[in-house]
Order: sequence, then structure tokens, then C-alpha cells
Amino acid sequence: MPRVRLVARTEFIAPDDVPWTTDADGGAALVEFAGRACYQSWDRSNPMTNTNATFLHHLLDVGHLAAFEHGSASLYLTELPRSLTHELIRHRHFSYSQLSQRTDPTDVVEPDLIAQDPELHARFVAATEASLKAYEELVQSLEQTVNGRRARQIARSVLPNATGTEIVVTGNYRSWRHFIAMRATEHINVELRELAIACLRELTKAAPNAFADFVISTLPDGTEVASSPLVVEG
Repeated sequence: MPRVRLVARTEFIAPDDVPWTTDADGGAALVEFAGRACYQSWDRSNPMTNTNATFLHHLLDVGHLAAFEHGSASLYLTELPRSLTHELIRHRHFSYSQLSQRTDPTDVVEPDLIAQDPELHARFVAATEASLKAYEELVQSLEQTVNGRRARQIARSVLPNATGTEIVVTGNYRSWRHFIAMRATEHINVELRELAIACLRELTKAAPNAFADFVISTLPDGTEVASSPLVVEG
């Protein structure tokens, strides 16, 4: 299971000359501020949208998703295989800083289904150990002609997709919502779905009102999915 940690989130500073207050802070407050700024609706006179939670719900309900681009969150993803980051970086509205290709591999991440089967586990261990040995031998040979960083970068070509990696991912709330809506469904492979749901749990801590409409449920096979009735783009 990938480890996901919130490392940064939006700070909101309300302008002194705007006659408005809210019951939220950070990115959620900024989303509301941006939405209200469009129509200068500072008085919160509508009882249906006079809290941050109800106002953000209204924005989602009417599809005013641009306001959600103002709040952002950064997550630190570790203990995941490089195969997952191959899928993650297809979401091009995120900003990424990933473990360099010039570093030595420190571990491999074994899929749960393989780890639970002794025969498959043995095959996995044999294959990954062979790859790591080939990597080490290539590095030693290449270092005779190129520097160490270059040697490691070239030698990584023989490493498996299970090689462990780490990555910092920053995105605005709209991008995070899109990622979760796309990747937390039952039609997505379990590993990527687990990552999306782990991200959702951290994002809900950072900005509850911006992600509270997503509901996590358990399928008959024991795996989890997340969905929201307010998702209008996928």
C-alpha cells in the first residue's frame, strides 16, 4: 500500500476591505472567496449557501469548477512502485518532483496478490533479484567509461516496474477531484485505485468541504472505490 502524506496546502488571507467572513480557512475559504467574488455576493443572505460547505456544494452542483482551481494541496507519495507513477504522470495538470533516475534503487514493491501466493512470491523474488544483480554489474562496467550518476541512469534500464520510488505531487482541487473521479472506480486496477483513495483521505483532511462529497465504499472482493454524485467531468 503506498504511503501518502499531506505536506502543503493553501493559505488564505482575506482582504481587509471585503465585508465578508466564512466558517472555513485555507483552500476551502479561497474557493468560496473566488466564487463569491464573481458576483460580489459577500452578504451570505441566501440560507441555502451561507456556509462554506453549502456554498462549495452549490459550486459543484452547478458545475462552477473553475473556483476549485484556486485551492491546492501537495502530497508526498512513498513506498510505491514506479509502475504507478507511470500512470500518475498521465494526469498532466499536476506538478511532479520524482526520485531521480540517477540514484541507486533501494527496494522493490511487491504486489499483494503475488505476495500472498508462495509460488508467485518466489518467482517475483527471483526475477527482481536477477534484475538488481544485472543493474549492479552494469553500473560497475559503465563506471569505467562514464561518471557514477550517468552509469546508474543507464543501468536502470534493466530494473523492473516494481522498483520503489517517491514523488511529490502538487495540484489544485479541481485536478485532484478529476484524478479521484477517474482513478477510484472499480474499472481501474486495484493498486492505482488504492493510491487514489489514499490521496482522497489526505485531501479530505486538508479541505473537507472541497472533497466531502466523495463517498468511499467497499466492493464484495474487499477492495474500495470512491464516487461522488457531483462529479460532472471525467
